[in-house]
Amino acid sequence: MQFKIEAEDGDARCGIVKLRRGSFRTPAFLPVATLASVRALDSEDLKKLGAEVIIANTLHLHIRPGDEVIKKLGGIHKFMGFNGIIATDSGGFQAFSLGDGKEHGVGKIANNIFLEGFKGEVERGERFAFIDDKGVTFKHPLTGAKVHLTPELSMKIQSNLQSDIVFALDECTSPLADKEYTARALERSHKWFKECLEHKDDKQEFFAIVQGGEYKDLREASARFLSKFDVSGYGIGGSLGKSKRDMLNILEWVVPILPEEKPKHLLGIGAVEDIFNCVERGIDMFDCVSPTRWARRGHLYISPEAGGTPKNKFRINIENSRFREDDNPVDDSCDCFVCKNYSRAYLRHLFTSEELTYFRLASYHNLHFMLRLMERIREAIKCGEFLEFKKEWLGYI
Repeated sequence: MQFKIEAEDGDARCGIVKLRRGSFRTPAFLPVATLASVRALDSEDLKKLGAEVIIANTLHLHIRPGDEVIKKLGGIHKFMGFNGIIATDSGGFQAFSLGDGKEHGVGKIANNIFLEGFKGEVERGERFAFIDDKGVTFKHPLTGAKVHLTPELSMKIQSNLQSDIVFALDECTSPLADKEYTARALERSHKWFKECLEHKDDKQEFFAIVQGGEYKDLREASARFLSKFDVSGYGIGGSLGKSKRDMLNILEWVVPILPEEKPKHLLGIGAVEDIFNCVERGIDMFDCVSPTRWARRGHLYISPEAGGTPKNKFRINIENSRFREDDNPVDDSCDCFVCKNYSRAYLRHLFTSEELTYFRLASYHNLHFMLRLMERIREAIKCGEFLEFKKEWLGYI
């Protein structure tokens, strides 16, 4: 893999990642295709949206339809009919989301800011993931079937999927974990990382993941340790503290330590304000379910030109009665086919009527919004105007 930095504006940078299959531009937002599908959209939609790179889920595809099945059918690109770049995570986040996250009722940030108000998304309940030094045992919440995901198995699954970019298996700790536990988890993640190195497929690009929770010395130790190895890039994952300020602190600690010439991926983050603040601190790649998940719940993204602000999270709730007779597009400044052809009133009608067409139109618009935002951020960096562009959107630098 080659990563060419084309322009820098402070610590913000834009570039191009070139792989065997093709390339993608950074900063990049990766739509989440958990089960080899971005919810409500097909691969032709992704092509029209200009999605150059997406991310799928190792654990869930192992459970269904099975990575061996996908391998027999020619790999994940052929299976889902997508010719762009596909990354796969390792299953490490599910160790948290189905484990401590489920039991404690928290997201990656303790006050659930990470979830941006997704009520009911994280609720206390039975855990379905159990961690030991060898790996993670998952219990299927419906069938009770068990999967013991080890570093070796994670690499084998990702190899069978034939994705382009793979991640090391790690332990994503809870933001409620104390320092003593976080230190043990970090040691375990580093051990798993070295096992993944032994079993990775050399045809795939391999990303390490920096862990260490909200603790400065642990994060810096992880970044220094992983910097010693020849990997294609770095994910920054795990608990991101108890506030968005904690998340930014973590980036300010680890990004300067990691090799400048390698791309950095902030795992699971994708709010508009976060993207600006994290690009400013040197992040090159993002992934998040927010655009399509918010779409399904009736929340549609709007730019500042259409009234989007940090206060309203750059969204409108289309269910609001004020849109019942609104003949305007979702966003006057948006050139997606949804905004060109359909009104807010029509989308509200579809949503309140529970028409399936709504989910495709809303998901398409929200992903178009995110991908166009990344394009505009890249343009601003190239022009040396990133901070000015950020201020236009957020109202502050």
